[in-house]
Amino acid sequence: MTPVWAQFFAHLSGQTAADLNQRAVNLARQVRDNGVSYNVYADEGGPQRPWSLDLFPLIIEPGSWQQIEAGVLQRMRLLERLMADVYGPQQSLMQGWLPPALVQGHPGYLRAMHGVKPVGGMHLHIAAFDLARGPDGQWWVVGQRCQAPSGLGYLLENRLTIGSQFPEAFAALRVQRLASTYRALMDSLKLMSPAGPDAHLALLTPGPYNETYFEHAYLARYLGLSLVEGSDLIVRDERLYLKTLKGLVPVHGLLKRVDDEYLDPLELRADSTLGVPGLLQAIRAGHVLVANAPGSAFLESPALLGFLPALSRHLLGEELQLPALPTWWCGERSALEDALPRLRESAIKATYTGSPVHHSFDAVLGRALSARELDEWAGRIVRQSEEHTIQAYLPLSQIPTWQTTAAGGGVDTASAAHEAAGQVLPRSVMLRVFVVSSGLQSWRVLPGGLARVAGSTAEVAAMQRGGSSADVWALTRGEVDTTTLLQPHLTAASLTQRKRMVTSRAAENLFWLGRYTERTENALRLARLTLECLNGEDQSSPALLVWLGSMALANTLVLPGVPSPAQARRVFERSLIASLGSSEGATSVGYYLRALKMAASTVRERLSQAHWRVIVRAEEELFAGCSMHSDQGDYSSLAALQLLKNTSDHLAAITGAQTDRMTRDDGWRLLSIGRHIERLSFLTGALARGFETGSVHTEGGFEAMMALFDCTITFHAQYQQSRDIAALLDLLVLDPDNPRSLAWVARTLRARLAKLADSAPGELCALSLRVPDPQSWSLVQLCETQPSDSGQDYLALRDLLLQCLGAAMEVSDAINSTYFTHSAASNQSVGT
Repeated sequence: MTPVWAQFFAHLSGQTAADLNQRAVNLARQVRDNGVSYNVYADEGGPQRPWSLDLFPLIIEPGSWQQIEAGVLQRMRLLERLMADVYGPQQSLMQGWLPPALVQGHPGYLRAMHGVKPVGGMHLHIAAFDLARGPDGQWWVVGQRCQAPSGLGYLLENRLTIGSQFPEAFAALRVQRLASTYRALMDSLKLMSPAGPDAHLALLTPGPYNETYFEHAYLARYLGLSLVEGSDLIVRDERLYLKTLKGLVPVHGLLKRVDDEYLDPLELRADSTLGVPGLLQAIRAGHVLVANAPGSAFLESPALLGFLPALSRHLLGEELQLPALPTWWCGERSALEDALPRLRESAIKATYTGSPVHHSFDAVLGRALSARELDEWAGRIVRQSEEHTIQAYLPLSQIPTWQTTAAGGGVDTASAAHEAAGQVLPRSVMLRVFVVSSGLQSWRVLPGGLARVAGSTAEVAAMQRGGSSADVWALTRGEVDTTTLLQPHLTAASLTQRKRMVTSRAAENLFWLGRYTERTENALRLARLTLECLNGEDQSSPALLVWLGSMALANTLVLPGVPSPAQARRVFERSLIASLGSSEGATSVGYYLRALKMAASTVRERLSQAHWRVIVRAEEELFAGCSMHSDQGDYSSLAALQLLKNTSDHLAAITGAQTDRMTRDDGWRLLSIGRHIERLSFLTGALARGFETGSVHTEGGFEAMMALFDCTITFHAQYQQSRDIAALLDLLVLDPDNPRSLAWVARTLRARLAKLADSAPGELCALSLRVPDPQSWSLVQLCETQPSDSGQDYLALRDLLLQCLGAAMEVSDAINSTYFTHSAASNQSVGT
């Protein structure tokens, strides 16, 4: 055991296996509660799964870290010089230092960028180097990432999580901090952008279905960047703008997490929906800085590693300090002949990884192949030599990890932690370190990195293959830098920028988050009420059963064709219960709750961790409960009611967070407007069907209507045991203090729409006027009736309900055309 590891474990000397198990349980819970996720496209369990993080960090001693730091900084300088040459004079190609097939034959080489001097004079602002340590302690470069290297957000979350687990060891070992390097990166990007220190920077993400979307949102929040997708941006007059609710806002710099080929459908992949039409022209015009400059993908080819030592001598006049694993590009005859006998001791890699026009495949270890498979691979390599690269195999060094096998299926509880069998086991590890810009032709190494730990049977450390991650503690003998990202001195312009802008996409997602929240609450309340009535004292009331059946059908809690409760009560009940956890077919509680979660996932950067946690738990517990009862065959109405009650408690927390824990900007107003549109439509429909079926004229139907409006306690407090229709209309339609009365909803909706349109105080906008004005409503008129074939017809009430229902639909369409698609009016530019 090395001295630093001995010092680390000395701080755990009083810890028992049960204590470490509990730490591991707390760690897993913290990762889950923080919503740290890593998406896997092929994962059938859903689009998101928790990030995997080991309990123990990878510790790197000061001397070893200095070797890494010096080596990757030199390699960064080399890659920058190579980019400048390839997109400039191309001496490396003309002199034969680098085969043209690895550059101009690589799909990542962008001819549209040749001769273009990037804004700020630098091509590469961020690069990642994957390193492996040999048995002698020497670090070797295995690969490099320059397009959109992932990990900068995950390693920060790892540091915050593991640092809090071992605070004493963290302080005693003098672990270098990360914040100053992030600060240097942001200062560098702003200074080199066209607008200087007050530049508006954004992080370009492919969206929530990308495997590393969590860290996109996390980094944007941590660094103070606008999180944008390609559809949020537009190019006008060779300048890049962000589409917001208030118009077009200039964007001066992009930290891109989208691969180059998807950046501009006009000049690159025409089928791309992730990029921005005209972006390359804006870059060529010098109006936007992009980190990294498009066209660096060819640097990621493993074949390039074999040519970098010579390129370093030619371009830098230096020998490389940090070696790479021996690599042979089979496109050269001599390299092919040298590599073929080494197949069993090597890794076979694709030269053009991920290329749609070249043969691409996952790396294969020769030692894992049979003699026949080796012969087959040798044949392929000879036939398609340019597309194959051979790299020497280096057994990965190992780090201690804490492995727990919990009793009872691994339930994350304190009791399970004490019953678990835990032990320290070695696991193979690979280190990814990051180099970021700190000024013109200047870079810094992030002191730490992202360690990827292989699974128990794997030889490759990859998250896609069931691996996990570990924090990286780079130690120093000097003083620890305690810089933070807090900025004590802000200019007036930067303060203006910091007023959160709401993109049209985020606004639409917030609008639908509000709508799905209200739909979930409405479906929950209606499902609970229906089950209670079907098993209560009034289950034989024909009018009530008809009303419940029509409401369930109109709100798709049951599918068309299901017998009504008046025809077959138990069949209807079973169908209603079976649909609660369905995410397709009947759009019941589970469907809306999952839609709520998906809408929330697209605006994660705007939600608190507590808000997101309760959304995730509500969805997980509802579907888990539905699945458990269905599998056990005991899904009774009593069990369903208890599950709905638990979900209702979660939903109360969700609506509370939306009401009291979100900044009341235009995004929040759209969320609120979405909720009130849904509430107006649902309550209007409930009242209309209650009068059509005559349900409100029965004792059970009257009480059910009050329960659906959540007004039972208020009604009995004000009107005691009255069942008068006038009292019902007074409370449910006209009461200005009842947040579930039609008058309150209409008045609030009118005010929110006016505020969104920046109307003067006390004035309403044209959209507000589409909502009926409650001040013109009269209880006397609403109570007027006329005889009809079915009894008494409330004509004024029916007309009002139709107006409210029509207004909800009109306002929804107008919101979409005015604020999301911008088809109602032309955009205006905000700022310069």
